[in-house]
Amino acid sequence: MPEGKPAAPPGTPAPPQPDAGSEEPGTSLPGRASALIRQYPLVALTCLMLAVTGIMLQSGLEQPARLGASVYAAAVAVIRAVAMFRSLREGRWGIDILALMAIASTVWVGEYLAALVVILMLSGGEALEIFAQGRAARELKSLLDRAPRFAHREAAGSVLEETPVGEVVPGDVLVVRPSELVPVDGELLSDAASLDESSLTGESLPVERVRGDLLLSGSVNGETAIRMRAAATAKDSQYSRIIALVEEAASSRAPVVRLADRYAVPFTALAILMAGTAWALSGDPVRIAQVLVVATPCPLLIAAPVAFLAGTSQAAHRGIIIKNSGTLEQLAKARTAVFDKTGTLTSGRPVLDTVQVAQDQGAGAAVDAGRILQLAASAEQYSSHVLAASVIEAAARHNLELLPVTRATEHATQGVEAICGGDSVVVGKAGLVRNSSAGFREAALQSGQLAIYVAVNGSYAGALIMKDPLRTDAGETLARLHRLGVRHTMLLTGDAHGTAAHIAEEAGIRNVQADCLPEDKVNAVAAVRERPVIMVGDGVNDAPVLAAADVGIAMGAKGATAASESADVVIMLDDLSKVAVAVEIGKRTVAVALVSIWTGIGLSIGLMAVAMTGYIPAVTGALLQELVDLATILNGLRALHGARPRKPPGRG
Repeated sequence: MPEGKPAAPPGTPAPPQPDAGSEEPGTSLPGRASALIRQYPLVALTCLMLAVTGIMLQSGLEQPARLGASVYAAAVAVIRAVAMFRSLREGRWGIDILALMAIASTVWVGEYLAALVVILMLSGGEALEIFAQGRAARELKSLLDRAPRFAHREAAGSVLEETPVGEVVPGDVLVVRPSELVPVDGELLSDAASLDESSLTGESLPVERVRGDLLLSGSVNGETAIRMRAAATAKDSQYSRIIALVEEAASSRAPVVRLADRYAVPFTALAILMAGTAWALSGDPVRIAQVLVVATPCPLLIAAPVAFLAGTSQAAHRGIIIKNSGTLEQLAKARTAVFDKTGTLTSGRPVLDTVQVAQDQGAGAAVDAGRILQLAASAEQYSSHVLAASVIEAAARHNLELLPVTRATEHATQGVEAICGGDSVVVGKAGLVRNSSAGFREAALQSGQLAIYVAVNGSYAGALIMKDPLRTDAGETLARLHRLGVRHTMLLTGDAHGTAAHIAEEAGIRNVQADCLPEDKVNAVAAVRERPVIMVGDGVNDAPVLAAADVGIAMGAKGATAASESADVVIMLDDLSKVAVAVEIGKRTVAVALVSIWTGIGLSIGLMAVAMTGYIPAVTGALLQELVDLATILNGLRALHGARPRKPPGRG
């Protein structure tokens, strides 16, 4: 059969277009510079003011230079004072008050150059923090893009009308074409349907429904058009509830306070005390400016953002995208790891586990395991079922050549009949093979397995036992997380309990919750006491719980875009071990940031003690503070060089 890219069915949302204001990769250097100036105007204005002031001083215009710089610094101080008082009213105490006092004191005593240097340090540190914390702002975009927009409603005379999904009301009869999304929750009117519900439950295997069963919006129909009766409006259907959960979880998550802010109150109090003491002992108000300039908390403002920026860069080199610096802090403190099953702990695609050969085949008609797999794979070439590709791949791994097929008939959702290399073959579910063969017997299955039955020339030959296996690196990843301090683990899945328990036992996870809908997962994560909680998952069904967790980690290589947008961390490679790497990077980054902060505080206190004696002029103090900043920045950049990846045991 010829292959080609099918046209998008009616009602399928158009792919998202790039934002009109986004910068193209080929933007010129002047264009980038212009964008940076627009993004960080205070840094640009302060640099310009320093340059103008320097030119005026060189030209002998000291008085205009003093006036212009003082007015500019005073204006910045007033603007920052308004913002500071607004923050104080909202209960957010930061280190801005000390910076504001430094600017005000230098203007007061006429140290206008020192005032400009302080403003540059302050604005530069804040610009760096904004850059380091740049977070994706389109958490719901992909969810909304994927949401069903149209439905095919049956009108009089069985005529189909394309109707906006918002106009569908309970009782409407709808037709869902092959590969289309089910637009609203409803009752199946067709005899049978095969649906992909992975976007809702995370289960990778197709779900078979029969007449009268409930269909959930967001499910993907199989290869046969089906009829259904709407049971709810789009607003009240399952997919819309998922979107609402993401919105609620994202808005309810408390923002992470800057790491350095914890040290703001004691450091500010100490600086004010030392400045006041110096003034009282000397009687010279200039001492206030001299002390406060070297106390300007740029090490606190810059140290943590630089370390966090370095940590996120290191993570990116390892295939891990961390969207904001606060996430690194949460990763460093994580105590609980919650995992989805399908596509996260498991590969997400069924593979052949074993071939069960029927024991009572006739002597002349006996078919061995290899022949069963070869015949089944040959017939499955003409099946559109999701498991067909897995069977064909299994045959390829066993170096089995596919046989020529002279005739093939697919029974929707049931299986396929074909003539392969002269043999009559039936492959599919138990019902189809039972009715087409003699000697049929149900296969003995363990938890997490399913069977594809095979009959050859009218006799039952055996079954292909498939399973979604645990990732090979799952056990080591969990052990590594435990060594990093993540002592509690949980498995949340939409699968049946038997399958979930089997995977959890293999992975070494004791706490299991199965048969979960998206809201069940959100509630389970909210109930965890050992926090912070990291949640690892993929697929649209994981988007709400990824947003609700303290740190959501999306397996971006296979997961839906919605999961990636709702997560704080996206693993670009299909590698579960990167979860432990992310936690390790978080711990190292926070450790480096703390060293930088305490180094900056220690050096600042030393400089303040000297400045109390009057031996450090204000401008010199501001420049010395720049050296302190440089020391903290260089130390923060150590987070760029994380620990080398460990070699797996047994490898050279």
